[in-house]
Formats: sequence, C-alpha cells, structure tokens
Amino acid sequence: MVPMKIVSLIGAPTDVGASVRGAGMGPDALRVAGLVEALRSTRLEVIDRGNLAGPPNPWAPPSGGVRHLDEVVAWNRAVFDAVTQAFADAHVPLLMGGDHCLAIGSISAVAAHCRRERKHLRVIWLDAHTDVNTAAISPSGNLHGMPVACLLGHGPEQLVGWSGRRAAIPPEDIDFIGIRSVDADEKQAIRQLDLQVFDMRHIDEHGMRNTMTEALHDVDEDTHLHVSFDLDCLDPLDAPGVGTGVRGGPTYREMQLCMEMIADTGRLGSLDVVEINPALDVRNRTAELAVEFIQSLFGASTLVR
Repeated sequence: MVPMKIVSLIGAPTDVGASVRGAGMGPDALRVAGLVEALRSTRLEVIDRGNLAGPPNPWAPPSGGVRHLDEVVAWNRAVFDAVTQAFADAHVPLLMGGDHCLAIGSISAVAAHCRRERKHLRVIWLDAHTDVNTAAISPSGNLHGMPVACLLGHGPEQLVGWSGRRAAIPPEDIDFIGIRSVDADEKQAIRQLDLQVFDMRHIDEHGMRNTMTEALHDVDEDTHLHVSFDLDCLDPLDAPGVGTGVRGGPTYREMQLCMEMIADTGRLGSLDVVEINPALDVRNRTAELAVEFIQSLFGASTLVR
C-alpha cells in the first residue's frame, strides 16, 4: 500500500494557461474551505508548503498557436521542482491549482519519480475536457487545453521531455473520466492516439461503478495512481466556480463513488486539484465540494469497509 503519512500541499496560484481570470485564487479557496483540517481528520499529517511564486499573467494574444508559453514554462518548472522535493521528503504531493496547464510539471515530476522507484504510473484524468489540443489545432491557444498532449510528447518543445523521456506517459496509461466537451480536431487526435475515454455517455450507459471497475481493473501493488482532478468534471449546477463549466457532468454521488473506488485500491500516490475559480463561485461552494472529494480520495468513508 502507498504510504500516506505526510501530505504536502503545494499551492500554484496562477491562471496563466486559462481563458478567464480567477483560477489563481484556487489554492486559498481550498484553504478557506478547510482542506488542512479535513485531511487531518482522516489521520493524515499535513504540511502546507504555501504558494509557489511565478510570473504574472500578461493576458497576451496567442503567439505561434499558444498563449503565455514562457509564463507557463516558468510556473510548471516551479511545480515540477516542488513535487520532486515532496517525493524526496517521502511526502504525498497534493498540487492546488491554478489552472490545468500545471499538470504538465506535476505529472512530469510524478513520472520521473515512478521511473526511479520502478513503479507503474497510471493517471486518472477527471475532467469535462480531454485537454489533448496542440498549437496546431487549438481554437484558443490556451495551454490549459493542452497538458495531456504535452505529457504524451506532442506539445511545444519547451514543455515536453521533463520526465527524462519525451513522453511522460504512454497513451495507454491515462484514463479519462467524465468527458463531455471535445473540440472537433481533438476527436481525431483521441482516435489517433487510441486514448481510453470514459465519456458521459459511457457513464450513463454503464454506471460509475462499472466505469471505475474498467478504469482500475489492472491496478496492482506496483502501480502509482495519480489523480488529476479538474473541478469542471462536475456539473456546474453543483460546482459553479469553474472557468469552463459544461452541463451534464457526474452527480455528487457518482463522483463520491469514483473517489472511494480509487481510494479502495490503496495506490493513490499524488494528486492535482485544479480549475477552482472563486470569482465565479457561490459562497466557496466549489472548493468545499473539492475538499469533500479529496477526503474521500484519501480514504474517508461512511463505514469501515
């Protein structure tokens, strides 16, 4: 079982990869919602490392098909270093975003760690979007729509290869849950890469239990599970504080089951929680929901099972 004695909270307060302002306030929204206290209530030791520093968002137009590349590189380098340090300290890194472009640095560091420890990295990507756009096909140039492409080795040269290999993860080692908004050219990329996408139709037809059983069926004692949790995976009626909300997401109970089934594997080793936008929220409801789901990921449950 993955040891979970100490969780390191790493704040990355930036919306540099996003299309709207506000995600940079996400880390403090999670703190206000009681994340530290919630994790400690599940008998975990928690160290809040505070917020990383990085360049401000210039809100510039795209250049070469991407926006804010230099700034995104700088923030992800800071994330990469902080996650790497957490592993060196034998802690479980919990990245608090910030927008989803930060997963490039986070998962690259996790991949490098897994290679050192000879663990098999599996990524569960909880999101309304697949984020496999590239500079050539992105309608907006926003890098929070491209982190998966970068992690698969298909992004800007400055954002690939950080794990020691061009691709931090192969396509077969990432599973997408809750997808319901995919750009036209992105659909072709998903097909070409043969990605495993459990979209909302799949969840509607098979249920969350069967979906998660499929996604987790080959997780074993040599697996390191990384969860990258974009709060827009949820329906915006439940989680209004996100920049790119899409109707028709998993229900509260479906998402709780998803989290509890991940926790049941005992293999959760690292976590991103991103795209909380307090500027669009209602009384911090989205961050409070996130805290509940994070508790479940770390083993909180109604009964001892």
